[in-house]
Amino acid sequence: MTETTQTTPFKTVSKIALGNRLLRRKDVEQKTGKSRSAIYEGIRQGTFPAPVPIGGKSVAWLEEEVDSWIANCLEERKRQRLENCPAPLRMTTQPQEQRA
Repeated sequence: MTETTQTTPFKTVSKIALGNRLLRRKDVEQKTGKSRSAIYEGIRQGTFPAPVPIGGKSVAWLEEEVDSWIANCLEERKRQRLENCPAPLRMTTQPQEQRA
């Protein structure tokens, strides 16, 4: 059996920096373009940051973690573009055969 490890596609915040906002679900939907169900599916799969409880039945997301997730999406897009990019054309310096 092969063991696989999954790395989180976002930076988990261990210490909250001053000015790091808490975003409610509607704000996260607007910022990421993800639907409610897609957000929670990403959380279940470990590919999207989990919310933090803020009291009662309320949760919020750290903006820094959401921003990190967005940045990773952009890096993945960039990586895929580079992998799919054809090799650059190279100019040859060899002289062509002369015809008589």
